[in-house]
Amino acid sequence: MTVVLDHTTGRPRHPEKAHRPDGPVLAKPDWIRVKAPVSRGYAETRAIVRANNLHTVCEEAGCPNIGECWEKKHATFMIMGDTCTRACAFCNVKTGLPGALDPHEPVHVAEAIAKLGLAHVVVTSVDRDDLADGGADHFAQTIRAIRAHCASTTIEVLTPDFLRKESALERVVEARPDVFNHNLETVPSLYLTVRPGARYFHSMRLLQRVKEIDPSMFTKSGIMVGLGEERNEVLQVMDDLRSAGVDFLTVGQYLQPTRKHHPVLRFVPPDEFEALKSVAYSKGFLMVSSSPLTRSSHHAGEDFERLRAARQANAGA
Repeated sequence: MTVVLDHTTGRPRHPEKAHRPDGPVLAKPDWIRVKAPVSRGYAETRAIVRANNLHTVCEEAGCPNIGECWEKKHATFMIMGDTCTRACAFCNVKTGLPGALDPHEPVHVAEAIAKLGLAHVVVTSVDRDDLADGGADHFAQTIRAIRAHCASTTIEVLTPDFLRKESALERVVEARPDVFNHNLETVPSLYLTVRPGARYFHSMRLLQRVKEIDPSMFTKSGIMVGLGEERNEVLQVMDDLRSAGVDFLTVGQYLQPTRKHHPVLRFVPPDEFEALKSVAYSKGFLMVSSSPLTRSSHHAGEDFERLRAARQANAGA
């Protein structure tokens, strides 16, 4: 039986999954394979992250695009520690009881962004259900620190759902990130098995509420496919997101982190991702990224420029 250990403590990385039987693992098709990260740019990015004592979702979630992104010095910062209070069936981020927040982290993130010279940055976090505001104020502090250190850098936040955290969302939106992203991850019928700590319609309402507070703010959400969803369910999620005014949709292939996680039930071929992209654009999204290796923050800077251009084009039409 496989047990994945945290290299810093020697304890199970996912204690809630440790005693589950090992699940099947499908062989990856050619279109999902990536090269190992070995470039000079990758090493320099890694050094900056380490020097500032920061965490990235690129590493913690085992993103397949880390080599490509870090070679360009594009890193997605994960604030509020490396330990999540949720236990989603798809996620490789460590679970357990998190430590105290680092009050210096917002400034350290901003300093790292300045060193990397990022024109656009994505800031995400672990779920912090243990905090009264879910970490909303820490997000706001990080946004303000980035503005102070890197005035020209555009900021995208990928937040938790702030479930049962009154006024938390409002605090983040008031700090005025350029893009507010919250991922639905999967279709409603799979929430109990894939994302048991979350509620689909709460997440949808969160995205809708952002537009109510600030109609000019770009909103974004993403789902994975290959978890056992049906095509009609994916199309319904698209409709729900458009009803909430969401501008940008990402669709990517789910990849199973370990044998203890939810299995990949299907590798969706590239032509189906293209078909989903066409349908999404027909439903009115300003921007769609749909491919096997699409992730929320992959090519986020370039996509933000396209998103902004699409809004301007629509306004002038």
